[in-house]
Amino acid sequence: MIQNKQNYIDYLKADQKALGIQNLNLISYFIECISPNQIWKFQKTLRKLEYYHNCKRHGFNKLVYTYLRFKFKNISLKLGFSIPINVFGPGLAIVHYGTIVINSNTKVGKNCRIHACTNIGASGGSKKAPKLGDNVYIAPGAKIYGDIEIANNIAIGANAVVNKSFTEDSMMIAGNPAKAIKKIDITKIIKHI
Repeated sequence: MIQNKQNYIDYLKADQKALGIQNLNLISYFIECISPNQIWKFQKTLRKLEYYHNCKRHGFNKLVYTYLRFKFKNISLKLGFSIPINVFGPGLAIVHYGTIVINSNTKVGKNCRIHACTNIGASGGSKKAPKLGDNVYIAPGAKIYGDIEIANNIAIGANAVVNKSFTEDSMMIAGNPAKAIKKIDITKIIKHI
């Protein structure tokens, strides 16, 4: 969770690296102005909103915070994302546009790579939501729900339905209901770590 300005800068750098976005030169800056990367724009807005929510909600900053909430809501609706603040650690990489729904009680560690049509939420009226470790890859269509924990260095397969905890590191899980398939090296899937 972003606690100060340096955290905010570190989160932005980690997200930029995860998305593979290079620092802009004059030509790429011009192209970015004409045709911005909407996912990067969303993630920058998400991190700025987290920073203002956690650190700067008094005086004039309250107006900036209100503006950022409005901007964040609009870009979320445009891209089909329902991602609350203070859920993802640094190094978030949203790979495609499309429906992503995340419960506000979910906690996800650093270096999460997430695809479209993913749902992470509570189950059965409970407010408890999944807790995912560091370096988790979530393939398209995965559904993760309930009071469960997912270990570090896990790859969740396409259309997997994960409703129980997986506490062993470096595993691929898939299926409906999900089960451990095999040991993996997550650095072959999440390249930037």
